[in-house]
Amino acid sequence: MSDQPPFQPQQPYQAPQQPFQQQQPFPPQQPLYPPPAAVAPLSPAEARQWSMLAHLSGILFGFLGPLVVMLVFGPRDGFTKDQSTEALNFQITLMIGWVAAILLSAVGIGLLLFPVVWIGGLVLSIMAGLAANNGQPYRYPVCLRLVS
Repeated sequence: MSDQPPFQPQQPYQAPQQPFQQQQPFPPQQPLYPPPAAVAPLSPAEARQWSMLAHLSGILFGFLGPLVVMLVFGPRDGFTKDQSTEALNFQITLMIGWVAAILLSAVGIGLLLFPVVWIGGLVLSIMAGLAANNGQPYRYPVCLRLVS
């Protein structure tokens, strides 16, 4: 025979005699995360500085530099938002130019476009950075305005 005891039926479930009491939430009535602090607007000197850096950062970082400036400092100042958006649009236009140059290099025309796109991007970004540092809004002459 087997060493196991015979099956014993369990008692049916019985509800507790006292009703369930709701406990206080933990932690008591405190928000999980503190509310964000209000951000101070940029001073005119800071607005010019970040606008200039939005234009010049495109030389080293492509569209990422103006995008970061637009997202971080754009809500704090209108001039900075306008100039970082303009720089972002120009960097996107340059990226399209680079792709076109790469595709057209298969037929030889792209080899002529590489220096044009590189020198044009460098010169126009420096001109825009200088204008933004002087507090003047700059509009690129050749730019698709995709981001507004």
